[in-house]
Amino acid sequence: MDNNLLYGLIGYPLSHSFSQRYFTDMFVSEGLLNYSYRNFPISNIRELPDIISKNTALQGFNVTIPYKEQIIPYIDELDHVATKVGAVNTVQVIRNGGKNYLKGYNTDVYGFSSSLEEWISLRGVQLPKQALVLGTGGASKAVAYALFRLNIEVHFISRNAGTNIYKTYEKLEAADMSAHQLIVNTSPVGMFPAVDQCPDIPYQHLNGNHFLYDLIYNPEETLFMRKGKEMGAAARNGERMLYLQADKAWEIWQGNLDEENKKLG
Repeated sequence: MDNNLLYGLIGYPLSHSFSQRYFTDMFVSEGLLNYSYRNFPISNIRELPDIISKNTALQGFNVTIPYKEQIIPYIDELDHVATKVGAVNTVQVIRNGGKNYLKGYNTDVYGFSSSLEEWISLRGVQLPKQALVLGTGGASKAVAYALFRLNIEVHFISRNAGTNIYKTYEKLEAADMSAHQLIVNTSPVGMFPAVDQCPDIPYQHLNGNHFLYDLIYNPEETLFMRKGKEMGAAARNGERMLYLQADKAWEIWQGNLDEENKKLG
């Protein structure tokens, strides 16, 4: 095996991401001194083939906003979960005879579902029956699939009305908030550096029965979380999900994808 192995992250922008620090620290702690992790902030997904061809040591990479769906036409093979979700956040680069073969996975499903079950269990309550999912991007698809597998009914909230949209933000009422104890923000609203922003939901109708899960982890406490806490709701950020999905990505890159993840599809 090549002694110099490169992994990375594609997305735009990437100033919010902790992935490079997380993997770099992991490589150091495990003594993998010839391994490195690099950010590839690309303004257009069409730049991807050039990155792969120029960085011949690249063995795999993570995918973040806004390319989790846009990357699919560039993928040669999708695993079961990525196929079900319709979004990719982890890619394995297989180089054979001068040709590059890309296999796409979605470890967000594992990261979100595991962290959600862990969190709810620690609170000593059962999983909610219904959830509002804020946003409709690639991350929302992974969250929706994870919730479906946990038998939680999903209703999407978006700025614009659409076929699969439960309501737009301005249409949310007290009854909607009461019926949905779990609210998951999958949108980038409130992410660094725009820390003074938050999804436009009626926070005044939240109470101690609500769980607010923000996939954002930078800042550590988003305005969405803070406003929920002020009304008595429990709230957490996406840092635990980040670590869990990153660990699963590392298993994939090392060829150790376990049977549990294979069965997620």
